[in-house]
Amino acid sequence: MTYLAERPSAVVAQRQVSLVRQLRLVMLAAAGLDVTVLAAAGLLAHTFTGLVEPYLPDGPVADIRDIVVTPWIALLWLGTLCFRGAYRRRVLGAGYEEFQLVVSSSCVAAGLLGAVAFLGDQHMDRAFVVLYFGCGVLGLLAGRYAVRKVVHGARRRGHLLTRVVAVCEPGALDELMTQLGRTPQLGFQVVGTCVPGLGREAADVSLPVPLFGGVESIVEACELTDAHTVLVGGGGTSTSRALRQIGWELEGRNVDLVVVPSLIDVAGPRVHMRHLAGLPLVHIEEPGVRRAGGLAKRAFDIVVASLMLLLLSPLMIAIALAVKLGDRGPVFFRQERMGRNGTTFKMTKFRSMVVDADEKLAELSDFNDVDDVLFKMRNDPRVTKVGGPIRKWSLDELPQLFDVLRGDMSLVGPRPPLAREVELYPPEMHRRMLVRPGLTGLWQISGRSDLPFEEAVRMDLYYVDNWSIVSDVIIMLKTARAVVMSRGAY
Repeated sequence: MTYLAERPSAVVAQRQVSLVRQLRLVMLAAAGLDVTVLAAAGLLAHTFTGLVEPYLPDGPVADIRDIVVTPWIALLWLGTLCFRGAYRRRVLGAGYEEFQLVVSSSCVAAGLLGAVAFLGDQHMDRAFVVLYFGCGVLGLLAGRYAVRKVVHGARRRGHLLTRVVAVCEPGALDELMTQLGRTPQLGFQVVGTCVPGLGREAADVSLPVPLFGGVESIVEACELTDAHTVLVGGGGTSTSRALRQIGWELEGRNVDLVVVPSLIDVAGPRVHMRHLAGLPLVHIEEPGVRRAGGLAKRAFDIVVASLMLLLLSPLMIAIALAVKLGDRGPVFFRQERMGRNGTTFKMTKFRSMVVDADEKLAELSDFNDVDDVLFKMRNDPRVTKVGGPIRKWSLDELPQLFDVLRGDMSLVGPRPPLAREVELYPPEMHRRMLVRPGLTGLWQISGRSDLPFEEAVRMDLYYVDNWSIVSDVIIMLKTARAVVMSRGAY
């Protein structure tokens, strides 16, 4: 890639103004949505206060004062959100951080309201305040989720993108661009790179984006590419002084400086930052593999699987009858899979293929639509008439709830592999077998059969190292959505 020597054009400058304007409009829309939500929450709280106050001892009767005080509470609430950065560009569409800011800011606003009422000796209708903040928080979270979906959709279509100049070594650049490519909803577009130790004489190095020379060319690279962010990755700087120098050069240029530590595939809750005598220290908690196979997860599996079996038993009986009447063959299909710590177990599914499906596999090996490790075929002739619909909606996997109760599987975990697949694993992939395989997992909500094998394994390893009960609940909720949309199922 040759050195990019053109000066910034009027089109490029206009593009930066357009992006800033678009982001401001999105944030104004988010703020306007918050105002609407808080107004609606006030009306709902006033309406329902009269329904709950009869159950409160000596509770005051709801009156028009609730409506009068609502704008002042909303103003305090919105001011707290603004002061704590809920409308900053960097948290737009960020997900967890954005939702956390909404919840924490709402708690701060509630505390401030209580302090004002106490210091001013003002009586507040308790039922109204509780209902208002309850409805308001739920409404704000729903509104932010809607804005997040709109922003992510726009970024996937190539809009609202933050142009990035990456400062790192070529190997780290490939890893960085691969990771950003997996998450286009983040909105980062790498438009150039500066490699430490390289000048213009080495500008013909083969890279996926234009090379602008060494670190000393960062400012010029930002001007030529109209970059909004400088992202320093692996090998980008050798000393803290070099990083400070980059910050000084970017000062006053409206360009963000972001440092990416070598912590890819490490979940945020495992990362803790502290400062000691001016030295930033990043603490990484040990992987959660022991917790992922512990008592809390097992108890969660037993309780939830039992409830699911109770609720889904009529549907499972209907599917069993349909499979049996379809071709008079067996209802269940049992296949040996590899479980926790390399043990084997018989995984149970509703039979969705002809009885002699395994014998016919060799005849279809040339029609594999996935890779050399897994066999998946979009129009598999072995699938029965009943099997097609139940495979599309993943209903054939419901009997695995019994495997969960037996302790062979978990509700959420890595995909249960075949023995022949495990034989092809490189050493690091065996780590995914330290926990029970799951009925669903990150692979299920990220494409299912459309997901490449290497990507599925990467997600399994991420899950093993970063497990939490909250992540299990989120994966199960997203699985329900993926199943309803029948995405990647065949």
